[in-house]
Amino acid sequence: MRNPRNPLFWNIDFAAFGAAILLAVIGILSIFSSGVTADGNIISNDYMKQVMWAAVGLALMITLVFIDYRQIKDYSLGLYILFIVILIYTRLFGRVVNGARAWIGVGELGIQPSEFTKVIVILFLARYLDNSEHEPALRRIIIAFSIVALPMVLVLSQPDFGTALVFLPILFFMLVVAGIETRYLLFLAVAGSFTMGFTILPLWEKYILAKPSSFLFVFYREPYDLLVLLVIAVIAAIASWGFISFKKRYYYWISWISIALSVGMGFSLLAHKVLKEYQVMRLIVFLDPSIDPRGSGWNILQSITAIGSGGFSGRGFLLGPQSHNKYIPQQSTDFIFSIVAEEWGFLGGVLVFGLFWLLLSRCVAIMRTARDSFSRYATGGIMGMIFFHFMINAGMAMGIMPITGIPLFFLSYGGSSLLTVMMAVGILLGISARRYQ
Repeated sequence: MRNPRNPLFWNIDFAAFGAAILLAVIGILSIFSSGVTADGNIISNDYMKQVMWAAVGLALMITLVFIDYRQIKDYSLGLYILFIVILIYTRLFGRVVNGARAWIGVGELGIQPSEFTKVIVILFLARYLDNSEHEPALRRIIIAFSIVALPMVLVLSQPDFGTALVFLPILFFMLVVAGIETRYLLFLAVAGSFTMGFTILPLWEKYILAKPSSFLFVFYREPYDLLVLLVIAVIAAIASWGFISFKKRYYYWISWISIALSVGMGFSLLAHKVLKEYQVMRLIVFLDPSIDPRGSGWNILQSITAIGSGGFSGRGFLLGPQSHNKYIPQQSTDFIFSIVAEEWGFLGGVLVFGLFWLLLSRCVAIMRTARDSFSRYATGGIMGMIFFHFMINAGMAMGIMPITGIPLFFLSYGGSSLLTVMMAVGILLGISARRYQ
């Protein structure tokens, strides 16, 4: 219901706001629990830092509600350029944390610029898609992909594989909202699958394939990989010429598959250059954690054990044996969902799932009532970002998704990720509050 005295306040999507606050509270409680030993001793004050970041995030969220998103649109290009510069600076001079040069700051005070870049990319990409609605679909896809690819490559070079991956579902969701034809979206999905497959191929052949193949090495070992890539590119060029000249469908599909293969191989060769073996190994142990039970597979095995021990109603707050005996690595960040499931059981997991479902469903509702294309595209990008973080993180804790180092928004310890998602929700609430204007 509209209130002429204070329309912004009464038109806010209170369901989305409430879901975000409840998830942040659950995160603080879980982070506190992760810092308590089996003897009841508190060995970490991370929860206090999370409280501070949550307070700052709440202030930013409320501030963004009162800033007209159309003004943010006007500044999106400048913000995009600024954060590209910051990413370059971070790559050259940033601090190394957990093997990635992804942080900047002084002393213990630091931020991860790649997290904030996700929101900036969403805003700038929404602006481009809004301004290009009458352009050919292929041109829009190429430029949209270029907008996403630049920060993605910079983040991948840190190397931060998990964060770099998030840009792809952002792009995909926004293109779906923009009404791009299915064949183009299918191409992006297939090319992405080829990239993932060729990236893990060397370690998959080494650790999982019972008998190494006599020919698969040509897809990842120099100079054979470059020769194969060249051959595929030539086939794509000939098939494309054949389709243009003779309009035969089989030429179209040969070129379609060949281009997807060449794109997948090209990005996999880049991934082999910048990713460390342990990062790719995380994808391998997803297929079979038992191949490295005390290394890369340890996290998954302990997380599954913790979730299973929670049962239906959980062990109780501060009573989880796996977490309080410190069997779960990175339990306050990547595997925070394991603590929730161990202490609160299936009911706690359903609560977290339900709150994320509520938040994502409100994104759909906001898109349906948004007053312009820019706000619909931006909402779609935010929805894709939140969905991917939730799906991958909760999935990897349960052993049904590969370990990628992606935090669980709202719950995982970390100021950069929490501030990023709170700002994103603030933009959503601002769009919702102005839907009647």
